[in-house]
Amino acid sequence: MTATANQRPSDAAATAHPFRTNAFWRMMPAGMRRRWWGFRPVDLIARYFPVLKKRHGVVVIRMDGIGDMVLFRRALDHYADVFGVEQSAITIVGCESWRAISGEVFADYRVLNINEHRYARRMIYRFWVSLRVRRLAAAVCINDSYFRRALMADSLAWVTGAPKTISSLPYIGERNRQEYLYFLSQVDDVINTGYYPVHETERHFRFLSEIAGREIPPEQPQIPWRDQAPPAHLLDPGAPYAVFNPGSNEFGRRWPLEKYLALAVKVRAAGFRVVFVGGPGEKPGEVSGNDSGVIDLMGRTKLPELMDIMKGAALVVSNDTGPAHLSIAIGTPTLVIVGGGHFGSFVPYPEAIRPATARFVFQKMECYNCFWRCPKRATKFDVFPCIAAVDVDQAWSQAEQLLGPVVVP
Repeated sequence: MTATANQRPSDAAATAHPFRTNAFWRMMPAGMRRRWWGFRPVDLIARYFPVLKKRHGVVVIRMDGIGDMVLFRRALDHYADVFGVEQSAITIVGCESWRAISGEVFADYRVLNINEHRYARRMIYRFWVSLRVRRLAAAVCINDSYFRRALMADSLAWVTGAPKTISSLPYIGERNRQEYLYFLSQVDDVINTGYYPVHETERHFRFLSEIAGREIPPEQPQIPWRDQAPPAHLLDPGAPYAVFNPGSNEFGRRWPLEKYLALAVKVRAAGFRVVFVGGPGEKPGEVSGNDSGVIDLMGRTKLPELMDIMKGAALVVSNDTGPAHLSIAIGTPTLVIVGGGHFGSFVPYPEAIRPATARFVFQKMECYNCFWRCPKRATKFDVFPCIAAVDVDQAWSQAEQLLGPVVVP
């Protein structure tokens, strides 16, 4: 098997990547981690479990976070045409984290959401999920993620046993090199979508263009979402509001709370309410104080409710995390505080696909693209210096433009 490369003039550096092995190495691959060997028996059983129905349709493995899902969504709408199937014949195998919104975001597709953490740790659950994926009886399996875990996304693609499997060339590190070589050596086509740090949206469209044999230009991130007022028990109708999302799964990406509060003062002075949102484990401290126009909803919203709140906002200010991408994709004016760990891969968006309602503020440093392996902070609970360096006035200059004048309903 020889990989397919992306050989467009604009990406002349891309080259073919051959992954060749022999039968003995595939049976007893060297250098694999102990966890891989622990999973191997159940994965093997699932891989060769009989599939009695005729293979049909496309399975797309999307074992990634909310933001990654958003950046992929527009590309998905080209799959039916590129692969010659109905949309209803396309199944997305996705994460539990966006299960609650998958019915609306992927209304014309089939979706199988799984708990990625349980799949990675619990043998019985892993076996049950693998059998469900196997029984989808896909004719084609797609695994188009640049950053992914070989023991999850690539394992799921492998157990489908699809007659045709197409993967993008992932980012391969020393720790996962052997697992990737094992899985990629059994893939029919491996497409090089470019080298780090190409933006994820551009990667998805390069991937499709290579398969289609024609240029499919990248499109602005966009997802369908209902037009529904936020629940009254969470947010009373009244003055227009801005949403602040000061949390993140990674402590280092959290713009300091005192800067959010200072920005909130400016937003309040402009006549807007400020609504703080986030997960229950992301609350950085007291945010509302004595101001009734500052509303603390952190830990109180489910994902669909959060999207309703953001949909009705005059502005969303967020750290580099999933809700920022959701907000941009539903058309809400959005300001994102950006650091340098993966600068250019996810944020900021390339100008060609950046909606006019999306702004990104950052303070460029020489150490950008460090993969968040920052030697400049004392503990993992400290803010990354590149995040902390973004000042309030810098954020307000962009927020003020996005807000516009107050319009009272």
